[in-house]
Amino acid sequence: MADYTFETVTTSVYRWIIPAPEPWGAAAEEISKAWAVAADAYRETHDLARTEPIPGDVLRFHVRDDAIVIEFTTEE
Repeated sequence: MADYTFETVTTSVYRWIIPAPEPWGAAAEEISKAWAVAADAYRETHDLARTEPIPGDVLRFHVRDDAIVIEFTTEE
């Protein structure tokens, strides 16, 4: 009989979507607000203090046709 293990991984993706329609794009203020909220959500999800820095590579920015998306992913 073969030895093996089995696991199920549940992934959650948290996204903040900032409209960025052409020709004007997204305002820096709107990106900044969404970024701050995303950073706070990451801290809360990982039980980090509000003053504790978050790793520089956990929040990802993606460009869509008419939006900028900020996201992070967790696994359970």
